[in-house]
Amino acid sequence: MARAQFRPCIDLHDGKVKQIVGSSLSDGGEGLRTNFVSARTPDYYASLYRRDGLTGGHVIKLGPGNDEAALCALRAWPGGLQLGGGVTPDNAVFYLEQGASAVIVTSCVFSQGRLDEKNLELLVKRCGREHLVLDLSCRRRDGKYFVVTDRWQNFTEFEVGSAAFAELGSSCAEFLIHAVDAEGKRGGVDRELLALLSSGSPADCVYAGGIRDFSDIELIEKAGRGRVHYTIGSALDIFGGDLSYASVCAHAKG
Repeated sequence: MARAQFRPCIDLHDGKVKQIVGSSLSDGGEGLRTNFVSARTPDYYASLYRRDGLTGGHVIKLGPGNDEAALCALRAWPGGLQLGGGVTPDNAVFYLEQGASAVIVTSCVFSQGRLDEKNLELLVKRCGREHLVLDLSCRRRDGKYFVVTDRWQNFTEFEVGSAAFAELGSSCAEFLIHAVDAEGKRGGVDRELLALLSSGSPADCVYAGGIRDFSDIELIEKAGRGRVHYTIGSALDIFGGDLSYASVCAHAKG
């Protein structure tokens, strides 16, 4: 059986590496809840991940003002990090040329609450599905999970589940899925969402949201059967938390 991978992250807000409670993001910035603001630059974290041989992690631009910070990270670990945030068919190839191993897209393929097949086809044509990650980060509504866009503020009508995976699985290398209502709260993983991811996706998934300790990691490993990988933010000691980054790396390497 394949082994679940630890995928590191670099979240950028106003040009700085931060850890933010995902559900508190908004256009105006009112009510933003920040867990951690790093005094270190993005390339520090990228170089750390490069040193430890961690691939498939992601750099996420949370809003405007993060372009240079993102490029700084990509150049420090060329081919080792994915790039998300504001990616479109017009700029996706640029980020790949700057060192991103893949681009992560949400809003440009979910326009006006629905799947934009034209933009998805353009991205696959220009980048190749092997360099495309679809972000299906979602929130719960009426007992179901729906993709949310625009810094996780707006619900789409696209439900996360086996039908979505079947429709999109041939267009990407993997799915990145934040449990938005758990993101940044260190309150444990969303078990129901995890069950959805592990039951029917034809592509690998990367889960994010709520991981607090090794019991959550073990839960993901058991439920995901090696097809669901994980990323950890606020809980890690490199981001102000209590969970040892070094220990997580050692655990991931077996």
